[in-house]
Amino acid sequence: MAASVAAAAGRLRRAIRRSPQWRGPSRRALSSEAPPTQAAAVRDAFLSFFRDRHGHRLVPSSSVRPRGDPSLLFVNAGMNQFKPIFLGTVDPRSEMAGFQRVANSQKCVRAGGRHSDLEDVGRDLSHHTFFEMLGNWAFRGVYFKEEACSMAWELLTQVYGIPEDRLWVSYFGGDPKAGLGPDLESRDIWLNLGVPASRMLSFGPQENFWEMGDTGPCGPCTEIHYDLAGGVGAPQLVELWNLVFMQHNREADGSLQPLPQRHVDTGMGLERLLAVLQGRRSTYDTDLFSPLLNAIHQGCGAPPYSGRVGAADEGHTDTAYRVVADHIRTLSVCIADGVSPGMSGAPLVLRQILRRAVRFSTELLRAPPGFLGSLVPVVVETLGGAYPELQRNSAQIASLVSEGEAAFLASLQRGRRIIERTLRRLGPSDVFPAEVAWSLSLSGNLGLPLDLVELMLEEKGVQLDSAGLERLAQEEAQHRARQAEPVQEQGLQLDIHALGELQRQGVPPTDDSPKYNYSLRPSGGYEFSTCEAQVLQLYTEDGTAVASVGEGQRCGLLLDKTNFYAEQGGQASDRGYLVRVGLQDVLFPVAQAQVCGGFILHEVVAPECLKVGDQIQLHVDEAPLTPEQLRAVEGTVQKAVGQDEAVYMEEVALARTAHVPGLRSLDEVYPDPVRVVSVGVPVAQALNPASQAALQTSVELCCGTHLLRTGAIGDLVIIGERQLTKGTTRLLAVTGEQAQQAREVGQSLAQEVEAAAARLSQGSRDVVEAQRLSKDMGRLTDAVDTAVMPQWQRRELQATLKALQRRANTAIRKLEMGQAAQKTQELLQQHSEGPLIVDTVYAESLSVLVKVVRQLCKQAPSTSVLLLSPQPLGQVLCACQVAQSAMPAFTAEAWALAVCSHMGGRAWGSRVVAQGTGSTADLEAALSTARAYALNKL
Repeated sequence: MAASVAAAAGRLRRAIRRSPQWRGPSRRALSSEAPPTQAAAVRDAFLSFFRDRHGHRLVPSSSVRPRGDPSLLFVNAGMNQFKPIFLGTVDPRSEMAGFQRVANSQKCVRAGGRHSDLEDVGRDLSHHTFFEMLGNWAFRGVYFKEEACSMAWELLTQVYGIPEDRLWVSYFGGDPKAGLGPDLESRDIWLNLGVPASRMLSFGPQENFWEMGDTGPCGPCTEIHYDLAGGVGAPQLVELWNLVFMQHNREADGSLQPLPQRHVDTGMGLERLLAVLQGRRSTYDTDLFSPLLNAIHQGCGAPPYSGRVGAADEGHTDTAYRVVADHIRTLSVCIADGVSPGMSGAPLVLRQILRRAVRFSTELLRAPPGFLGSLVPVVVETLGGAYPELQRNSAQIASLVSEGEAAFLASLQRGRRIIERTLRRLGPSDVFPAEVAWSLSLSGNLGLPLDLVELMLEEKGVQLDSAGLERLAQEEAQHRARQAEPVQEQGLQLDIHALGELQRQGVPPTDDSPKYNYSLRPSGGYEFSTCEAQVLQLYTEDGTAVASVGEGQRCGLLLDKTNFYAEQGGQASDRGYLVRVGLQDVLFPVAQAQVCGGFILHEVVAPECLKVGDQIQLHVDEAPLTPEQLRAVEGTVQKAVGQDEAVYMEEVALARTAHVPGLRSLDEVYPDPVRVVSVGVPVAQALNPASQAALQTSVELCCGTHLLRTGAIGDLVIIGERQLTKGTTRLLAVTGEQAQQAREVGQSLAQEVEAAAARLSQGSRDVVEAQRLSKDMGRLTDAVDTAVMPQWQRRELQATLKALQRRANTAIRKLEMGQAAQKTQELLQQHSEGPLIVDTVYAESLSVLVKVVRQLCKQAPSTSVLLLSPQPLGQVLCACQVAQSAMPAFTAEAWALAVCSHMGGRAWGSRVVAQGTGSTADLEAALSTARAYALNKL
């Protein structure tokens, strides 16, 4: 009996891990008892239940385009918008800071990045790139496990009427490696709610422990599953609802620490719930999809959808139905939220989705041109009531979809012609040239997916030069990697524990209202008031709170108030300095200010001692215009352009212009009479001192030629600025078509930066990949610095890239330290204690090699170490360090020079540590030179 129970449990574990795909026959009802429930009613019932019965606040779905979260291409879970609460970084003055119990239906997209269902869509009956996530949340411990489980059980069994005997639950069974016991509290709650032990399963961390990322809040979860079999034969479980209990924080070293405040985060897919309630074995058979599938049938003339999968789906017709229905929903929702098909990041993924939909609709369903755009109104009809942005933007969505479809069809036709032309030049046994395939692909000119190119060639019976294609991909990657330098240090941060401690102590958020205390001087420059404040807390570079810092120490200052603008939302932080009250001659430079959870941390290198409680005075450096001010200037000009005002010109006596308020003139000699140009106001009226008209519009002395109406400008973009003198900035702008091109360049670069941020957030497997990412940041920085683009956007992207470069450099350093530690231990095991280690070791960079040498000498202080690392093409890296006891007769710089000179290279460094490079095919000879030199000096 025990063996059979264990075997059944094993089968259930495997079933849940596979996440059943509800394979056909898809139309067989699960139950004939309850009538189908419409999607809108199911969604409304969920929201009404939490609002009316349990006092939750309903919040709208956020956009599927993440705001301020570079780790995501798309919002892929209901919890994304609440990350600041989980991380403790929410601004206490924001609306979100007041959230306690909330519920919503969140639009989610899982395509691209680590959580992508794109390639699975169509192959089975349940995967989607767009879906709706129903969720409820409890923040800061307002309720926890017992209430969350009780509410979920009540909704499913009493409101939706799902039979209790069809529901199973799983809970966290513990993780001995992490020192975590089983979540017996959740188990006992379910038992008390009436779930029998026979329908309860315990799993390990892979299934029932949820983590936000490599670091951050995490905790055990309990899942509610529905049994598709209904007691007939072996259970067929499909997950309905996941309840996550955030109670731990994953630290950078991998350890788990208790969270200062606990949270509940739950999520249930509407499509899957709907299939259960409507008695369907496929989400595609619910009323969310049936109108689309009917519209596809009517528009294409293909056989009706029958829900077949795999080998049963002859001609892949039903697969195409599912792909097109899913993808048009995703396209519509994304475009409505401001994500349009493009060339990088999320827009590139959306472009791939659009082209995948075109391929399946034209090649398998034989859809006519313009077909996809005709499906948009059906999406709006099914989803527009819940998400009104679809209704507002329906025309734009249909237009963009149709444009993308036409462009791809044109690319397909051109690609076929290129393939035909190329094939005519090939011999019968020749492979298709990689260079041509590359030019056709998404990486080349036409944007055709490589798998489609291969399919088109397969239809012709021709093989592609895959090796050549791989070589081209590597060459492009190397070309990108050769650009740019890696970067700057990570800025000081307050982690979730530091924030929790400040909140526990009752420390109020930093008062940064003095940042608005600035005024305009008569000369036109800005004057920033000073701000007196008190040091509330000091932090070292590793985030440790201390009572004082010493000379030369880099630290973070938390003050009771500040007049510094803290870095956020793209605008770079203010820079400046502070002084201690009563000691005005010692300046503490402030490199930057960052806000975290309402607390503003000032990064300072202390020239002398600074203590908690010190009274200080803050001074902001004056600068050119902020990005917001640049946008405001552009907006003012664009408003005048849109009003299409008349431009008046008239020559008048120079004396009449001498005392006109607001008249624009330059410090130069004007002719008499002088030409006056006035926008929207006749010159005579503008020059009347009593009218004050020159203060309301643009009136200037200018002998140049001017447009007769402002509307002729068309558009204007500020693309550059130059500070001529203190308080005077010259702006450079372009108009008309050039302005539009500048905007397009800016948008393209913004998307590239977004894509780079997403790649960085996905993490790097090794140092080489991390360095490649860092160099990509440098390449983008160069592009942003030199491009003709909106200046406000340039400044915002520069600030973003600066932060990304810091993160990339931190990742490199972390990976290098890990590699170095591993190689250090290997070398220590190979070499017995002694005064000298001379050996070879593979290192991906000189930086890693130096770290290995340093760690070796740290663990063996009396040993002098020289390591060589062979590289491709015969190059050899060299790094060494000399023990203090061996100096001054023996120095690292001379040692490295002797060895690198032997290899025909060069060396540099100090008496203690040195490095260099050379080239040799005879490493043993180089090692012998190193040993001989060292033994001679020792």
